[in-house]
Amino acid sequence: MKIAIVEDERLFRDVLRNACTTDLGHEVVGEAGTGAEALRLVPAALPDLLVLDIHLPDMDGLEVLGALRRKRALLRTLILSSYFDEYTLCRIEQAAVQGFIDKSTNTVAELSAALGAIESGSTYFPSVYTEARRAHSHNPVAFDKLLTAREQTVLGLVGEPLSDAEIAVHLNLSPETVEKHRFNIMRKLGLRSRAESARFARRCGLTPPPVAPRLRSAAK
Repeated sequence: MKIAIVEDERLFRDVLRNACTTDLGHEVVGEAGTGAEALRLVPAALPDLLVLDIHLPDMDGLEVLGALRRKRALLRTLILSSYFDEYTLCRIEQAAVQGFIDKSTNTVAELSAALGAIESGSTYFPSVYTEARRAHSHNPVAFDKLLTAREQTVLGLVGEPLSDAEIAVHLNLSPETVEKHRFNIMRKLGLRSRAESARFARRCGLTPPPVAPRLRSAAK
C-alpha cells in the first residue's frame, strides 16, 4: 500500500516509516508532523492508507481527518494514540476508521497485523479496544448516553479547569447558561461538586491530557 504518516514525534515517525517500508514492504508516500502539514500533504500524496496520530501539536487528529474526508470521503485510516479513554473510544467509533493502535502498548507485530487486515479490506482493533467497546455499549450510564454534545463540551472545560465565566466566554454563552448546564451535568452523572466534575472529565478523557513540554537543544 501507499501510506501517509501523520505523527508529531519524530522518533516514533521514523520507527513507523522503517516498519512500514523495510519490515513490511509498503511505500511511505509522505510524512507530516502537524495537522496543517497533513492538510497539505495528504490530498497531494493520494495514499491508500493514512496512519494518523490523534494528538497533534496544532490540531486534533480526528478534526484533521474530518477535513480530509470532506475532500476524499473514502480515505482509509489507521488511528494512533498514546491515550485510550472512554471519550477517545467514542470519538474513534464515530469517525468510522479502519483500525486503532495504542502507541503505549502495541508492537511492530501489531502494526503488521493492522496493515494486513486493512489491506485485505477488513479492519483491525486490538482486544483491549473491543473489550472496552463492549463494556461501554452495555453501560446504561455512560457519559455519552446521558449528556448532550453541549454538556460534554462544558464538562470538558470544567476539567481544564475553567470557571463558569471563562467557559461562557469560550462558548459565547452567558454565565447563567453555563451554570445551568453544569448543574444538569452533575445531576445526570450523580456528581456532588465542581472538583468531582473536573476529575470525572479528566478520567473519561473529556479534558485532554496535558501536553508535556518539548526539550529544547542547549545553546552552544
